[in-house]
Amino acid sequence: MRKRRLSQRFLPILLLLSCSCALAQVDVTATVAFAASGKKSRKLDVSNVVLWLTPLDGSPPPLASPTPVHPRLVQKNKSFEPHVLVVPVGTQVEFPNRDPFFHNVFSLFEGKRFDLGLYEAGSTRDVLFDKPGISYIFCNIHAEMSAVVVALSTPYYGISDRSGHVTLPRVPPGRYTLHVWYETAQAETLNALSREVVVGNDAPTLGALHLPAQGIVPPHKNMYGHDYPPPTPDQPVYAKP
Repeated sequence: MRKRRLSQRFLPILLLLSCSCALAQVDVTATVAFAASGKKSRKLDVSNVVLWLTPLDGSPPPLASPTPVHPRLVQKNKSFEPHVLVVPVGTQVEFPNRDPFFHNVFSLFEGKRFDLGLYEAGSTRDVLFDKPGISYIFCNIHAEMSAVVVALSTPYYGISDRSGHVTLPRVPPGRYTLHVWYETAQAETLNALSREVVVGNDAPTLGALHLPAQGIVPPHKNMYGHDYPPPTPDQPVYAKP
């Protein structure tokens, strides 16, 4: 009886603490921009820059809630949509084929390694991204197809839109390491961009991040390490919408 009274007495306090912790989470914002690579002033597409935060207080970040619908990298018009996909570790990603011909999706470099084999239009294959890393995705038939899956062990991440705006939702105030990734950056560049940041309720912003000019993504080999054969006239064409 006494234990029950004590638990009833402290229950409002526990509820208040849990509510205050939930209310303490803030949406962290940032803007990213690339250095101009020439004298022409033009509006650059600054999409697909990934930012994420890892706590510095020693406690691991909470696991992300399971996604009710599996994220998708759709194969359509000989391309992957979206080009960059960010997921929490443990996410299963679908690879549906929406083209009227075969594809063979693979990743044999960093991150998750897999080969989905040859599969036809209207079918799909799944991949479980069970460890953190950057996975570069290609098709063994079509050299022009490429995508990237960024699997993270933290739920505090965001990806930039075309104008460079990024939002990292529901971040508790505290000290973090900020990580940056974009496709054309070298590893040493990305390491140099990492830094310690403090997230607070009064100023939930990371400010403006100025990134080195974008480079060019080098051509890749097929899954056997060979060059892709040149296109031939008898290759399948797109179906009109």
